[in-house]
Amino acid sequence: MGPKQMFDATCTKCGNACQVPFKPNPDNPRGVLCASCFQAERDANPRPPRRF
Repeated sequence: MGPKQMFDATCTKCGNACQVPFKPNPDNPRGVLCASCFQAERDANPRPPRRF
């Protein structure tokens, strides 16, 4: 298996060019986040711990 295919995109939040491991869908209202903005979103909205 080779390297993951990356697609060019523009971050919806900061406007910087980035690459993502999925084909961006222009109809997606959430848009695309660059790695920095994605991490900032995760830090601001942590998931609750999973309970088994």
